[in-house]
Amino acid sequence: MPKVSTEHLLEVIRSLTKAEKRNFRMYAERNNKDSALLFVQVYDFLDKYDKYDEKLLLKKITGIKKSQLSNIKAHLYKQLLASLRRIDRKTELDITIRDQLDYARILYNKGLYQASLSLLDKTKSIAWEHGYFSSALSALEFEKFIESQYITGSMYPKAKLITDQTAELMEKLALTHRLSNLSLSMYAYYLQHGHIKKGPILQEVSDQFTQALPNIDYRSMDFYQKLYFTQSHAWYNMMIQDFPNHFKHAKRWIDLFDEYPKKKQSETTLYIKGLHNVLSALFMNNATKKFINYYDQLIHFKKVAKLKTTINEKSQLTLYQTLHTIHKIYLTAEYSKNIKHLKPIENLINSNPYNWDTHRILVLKYKVACVYFGASKHDQAITLLNLIINKNYSNIRQDIQCYARILNLAAHFNLGNETLVNYQVRSVYRFLLKMDQQEKVLQEIFKFLRKTPNILPSQLKTEFRKLRAKLRPLSKDPAERRPFIYFDIISWLDSRINGTKIEIEVQKKVKR
Repeated sequence: MPKVSTEHLLEVIRSLTKAEKRNFRMYAERNNKDSALLFVQVYDFLDKYDKYDEKLLLKKITGIKKSQLSNIKAHLYKQLLASLRRIDRKTELDITIRDQLDYARILYNKGLYQASLSLLDKTKSIAWEHGYFSSALSALEFEKFIESQYITGSMYPKAKLITDQTAELMEKLALTHRLSNLSLSMYAYYLQHGHIKKGPILQEVSDQFTQALPNIDYRSMDFYQKLYFTQSHAWYNMMIQDFPNHFKHAKRWIDLFDEYPKKKQSETTLYIKGLHNVLSALFMNNATKKFINYYDQLIHFKKVAKLKTTINEKSQLTLYQTLHTIHKIYLTAEYSKNIKHLKPIENLINSNPYNWDTHRILVLKYKVACVYFGASKHDQAITLLNLIINKNYSNIRQDIQCYARILNLAAHFNLGNETLVNYQVRSVYRFLLKMDQQEKVLQEIFKFLRKTPNILPSQLKTEFRKLRAKLRPLSKDPAERRPFIYFDIISWLDSRINGTKIEIEVQKKVKR
């Protein structure tokens, strides 16, 4: 086995449950019959100490030389994965199928051709039935190899059957890969650009989507083809802010699992993500009642479904429960009442026990900052926004990076930090130019901010009303509404005009 990084080894050990640790020890001792094996001792050391200290390890385990350590860690990593594979083999069908293919190879190597072909045929049928077409194709390729090398007594009819099945599988796989590629590319565009409504990026995305979308009847597709088809439409419609159609395809996504109920067990993560997309679409459509229904469904998913969830599924559930808890606060506009929920969320973000990617962390930080801003806790909002502003996130969610800076300016403005606002305006404007984020809404906001140093306190409300009058029509323009998704500028202006908290103004809007 190639050398493994120490960090990857530590990640595996830290992820082990008590049952998995017990299974590993039984596996290691049963296969090696020596509880004092060096790799077991290394495992005990790494499991005991939070930080990796090579000098201390070599001091504690006297039987290991420094030159041996790299190979021992690689062997330990291999043994850990092998023991975990033994557990997952009972519940993960794709692992079982790969095992059967390996067994067929062993039988072939022993010269037991008929036994090998029989096993391959059974494995192929199971893989085909459950949609594991790549594995089914591997079984077919091996069958072809055996039939072409040895006389098995069924040459012609078997050869025709194999070639026909191969042609059918290749056609299925071609369509599946085309749709999965489209789904992935739409998701990649979304991660980079977020919501878009005009300009060359929109044209580029729309062209790629329409050109890559196959002309085929949805009803004739299998499970995975339907899944990738609905995912592609969900990402695309979310990007272009067509939220009703986003909901339509996200709903079709989870309805697909009702059509294929067994897939809730084998593809739990994808079902959870489908629920997340339904909730996101309902949130964007301000459909509060439906949102709360699906929110409760997500919260109680594990108990209702009675499924065995892995760490990966637990991670997804925790992530989306956290995200939509924040969305629920937005929809009800009860910011102050729900401040108590934010500290646990911040602790979760900071500790990141599930290794959430940079994109997830960025989104959560911004959304928590928005709740603090809504509750008029501007210092806490600024602290979180600075974590976004001062870190280089490269090309991830450029839209959120832009509006984090806008919200930061508004928070400082509310605190009366005019000097700091005047200093930051130029740097924020340069950032927006660099990111090519020049909507009319932003232009109007910057015109206002640039002249704030020269506005007398007695004139402020008048200027706020002027800005509101310019932004109000833009908030109803589909091509300009993106900024209002991230920051309710109209409600903020109303709060400045009426001398109230922004929370009060948003609640008025919710009631209307």
